[in-house]
Amino acid sequence: MIDKDMKIGELLQSHPEKADILLEAGMHCLGCPASQAETLEEACEVHGIDVEDLLKELNK
Repeated sequence: MIDKDMKIGELLQSHPEKADILLEAGMHCLGCPASQAETLEEACEVHGIDVEDLLKELNK
C-alpha cells in the first residue's frame, strides 16, 4: 500500500506503473534528483495536489 510518507523514489522503484498517475496529477519532475528524496505528501504540497485524492488513485 502506498502512503503519504513514501518517498517518490521509493514509490517509483517499487511501483513504476504508477508514474503515469503522478504525471497526470501534475508531477512532471519525477526524474529530478530532489523529487526522489521527497515524500509523496511533500511533493503534493509543492504542486498543489490533494494528497488524499492522489492516494486513492495510487492505491486502486
